[in-house]
Amino acid sequence: MDNNEVLDHLLKIEAEAAEMVNEAQAEADNRITEAEKQNRAAYDKRFVEENQRLEKGFLQSKELAREQFRKELETYKEKISSVHVNNDRFSSLLDSLVLGEG
Repeated sequence: MDNNEVLDHLLKIEAEAAEMVNEAQAEADNRITEAEKQNRAAYDKRFVEENQRLEKGFLQSKELAREQFRKELETYKEKISSVHVNNDRFSSLLDSLVLGEG
């Protein structure tokens, strides 16, 4: 082999190696892109599931608090309605406090 043949052969090998590197890079890029898509889909699915779980818990807690408030308010109303108001005595107390009478 003369020098030109050796150089041509080396250039051909270099071109083949460059082509192999480019193909490998393209394959790696494709795999990375596919993995990112799968990871994003898994993340989105998990996000939606977790959001629904938290929303459900929030709504249950909210309803429980609302029911507790209703019960406490009803208990308070019952206590208030059972208190006997003595208007005469109250008026007398007001007169003595405001007007100094009594």
